[in-house]
Amino acid sequence: MDGVSQWHVTEAGAATAVHVGQGPHLLDMHAPGYVWLHVDVAQEGARGWLEEAGLDPLVLRALLAPETRPRCTVHGDGVLMNLRGVNLNPGDEVEDMISLRMWITEKLVMSVQLRQLRAVADVMAGFERGQGAEHPAELVARLALRLADRAEPVVAELNEKVDVLEDQLIDGGVPASRFDLANVRRVSIMLRRHMAPQRDALSTFEIEEMAWIAPEGRARLREATERMTRLAEELDAIRDRAQVVQDQIMDARAETMNQQMLILSVVAAIFLPLGLITGLLGINVGGVPGTQYGGSFWIVTLALAIIGGLLFIWFRSLGLLGRK
Repeated sequence: MDGVSQWHVTEAGAATAVHVGQGPHLLDMHAPGYVWLHVDVAQEGARGWLEEAGLDPLVLRALLAPETRPRCTVHGDGVLMNLRGVNLNPGDEVEDMISLRMWITEKLVMSVQLRQLRAVADVMAGFERGQGAEHPAELVARLALRLADRAEPVVAELNEKVDVLEDQLIDGGVPASRFDLANVRRVSIMLRRHMAPQRDALSTFEIEEMAWIAPEGRARLREATERMTRLAEELDAIRDRAQVVQDQIMDARAETMNQQMLILSVVAAIFLPLGLITGLLGINVGGVPGTQYGGSFWIVTLALAIIGGLLFIWFRSLGLLGRK
């Protein structure tokens, strides 16, 4: 059926694709290996097939929940796990992460996706080459590692963007784009919001007391946990660096504004006594000196120029208009 893939994996890791009919195959609990069932709910008929698979109602609701967060929960003899991967579909935002829901038991790994997830396709490509994970826990770890592999280029691109913004700020030639900076911060925060819980979910699965989790699977889960930890730490660093760049931009703007306000204040201070004198001489009352002398205007103008020049020299000596 379109949208449902089934693989039988032997204890040696050999993977064989199994045809899926109208209903799920009954699992032989005594047969070696396990079965991986992957359901793409976006495909026609896949949701109905999953609803008729005879799953526990709680498990079914968890696999079909519209919104999920990374988690690991033990239910009976199995484990419910949700992971997230970056959205690399054309036209979508990378930070709109796609969920991968899984029901894991000793003999079955059932994974469900609502949208296309390239990490799952990468793992399936390995199964098509006959290179299957030997144990269910190892399959989960392999999926988590491929999710990390797909996320690393996105994180590296965010690092490069922050580097460019820092260089622009240091050089001072091209002002750092506040829009680009806000976008970097937004993406890093949204990715970090899912990476940290995903690390915790993998760590929880690793330490669960399940007899069917093989030592090799625990080792691969530990490796996947470390990869997620490193990605979360890099996203933390990107967020902090973006905050530093934002603070530097705000400091530079505040300094520029302070310089401009200082110049305006100095200009106002220079013209304040000049305005007082001209205002005093312009009052309409008798007794204003020089009203009977024709050269009084030029004398007052010269006096104002001298006073203005002296004020300019004084403010400059105080360092308000440059160096002393």
